[in-house]
Amino acid sequence: MEKIQMNVPLVEMDGDEMTRVIWQQIKDILLVPYIDLKTVYFDLGLKKRDETEDRITVEAAEATKKYGVAVKCATITPNAQRVEEYNLKQMWKSPNGTIRAILDGTVFRAPIIVKNVKPFVKTWERPITIARHAYGDIYRNVELKVEQKGKAELVFTGEDGQVVKEVIHNFGGPGILMGMHNLDGSVESFARACFSYALDQSQDLWFSTKDTISKKYDHTFKDIFQEVYDREYKDQFDAKGIEYFYTLIDDAVARVIRSSGGFIWACKNYDGDVMSDMVATAFGSLAMMTSVLVSPQGHYEYEAAHGTVTRHYYQHLKGQETSTNPVATLFAWTGALRKRGELDKLKDLVRFANTLEKAATDTIEQGVMTKDLALLAEGEKVVVNTRQFLEEINARLIKMI
Repeated sequence: MEKIQMNVPLVEMDGDEMTRVIWQQIKDILLVPYIDLKTVYFDLGLKKRDETEDRITVEAAEATKKYGVAVKCATITPNAQRVEEYNLKQMWKSPNGTIRAILDGTVFRAPIIVKNVKPFVKTWERPITIARHAYGDIYRNVELKVEQKGKAELVFTGEDGQVVKEVIHNFGGPGILMGMHNLDGSVESFARACFSYALDQSQDLWFSTKDTISKKYDHTFKDIFQEVYDREYKDQFDAKGIEYFYTLIDDAVARVIRSSGGFIWACKNYDGDVMSDMVATAFGSLAMMTSVLVSPQGHYEYEAAHGTVTRHYYQHLKGQETSTNPVATLFAWTGALRKRGELDKLKDLVRFANTLEKAATDTIEQGVMTKDLALLAEGEKVVVNTRQFLEEINARLIKMI
């Protein structure tokens, strides 16, 4: 067949360890034979980030702003052990955190559904998408360990010199303190990204915080969401026949567990971190999750929701066979290709991305899968290694196109 053409390239961000190996296999087996694949390539492997003093991560994020759609492989966020292992100049920050900050983006994660991997919550029939705010709160906190009696105060000194103080606690002995912050502008961007994504997906949007306890911090999130919705999105939601509503997070959890799915659940940063893992585990596996970072300006960065699968990589280096699930990485590619096709009005590219995803889920539903899924799936199963799994997908893809 003639290869599908692309007009505008994707921003391609390569990664680390086993996912880097899988990344190339996906391209070789499932993409390059069918698409005249155009990408602007950035190597975000740890060695290259160290070599460029992490400038390459910033350049990749800026390129995403320029071209509009990116696809990213899983990368290492180094700890002390990784600094020693890779002989790094310093303990570089998370590439995901850097990219999120530059794009001012919101992370949307949703499970990939296959019929023979049943959710642990029996009522869930459709995917639940978690929209996670990616700025501030506990992830930019300041902490202090208190060793003696004393008074802790929250102090703000205005640009005009005015000082505002609130007593946090009068300590009668040792304890701990933590300060958190967020920005109205970031919360507005979060809200717009959520509302825009809900319209794009034609799904209801839920938002939850704990404003009954946090009457200023969390209540500000609630107020900003409502203001942005009423001012900019209500008419569009009404026209689409979809709903936005706010509820307390404890009420949201109860609603989610009793629901059939098929909606977007917007959460503050920490809540989204926890709830996305809960939803992923209840649906089956982090290796069966889509993840896309969406900016309020309409830039998209697709990635796998899991790590670099270090243990399998060390086995791979020894020449041992590995059965690593590539589905999340594959769906990062298909998500980016579909969005590129939608933006550029390339129906063949959109159709190919959809067909490739169907080939992947059909392969699993027909009992051929990697080891991790075999532990979860019902019915008869054939366990294969990663390359064999990709080739099985390709065999079905050939028949479908």
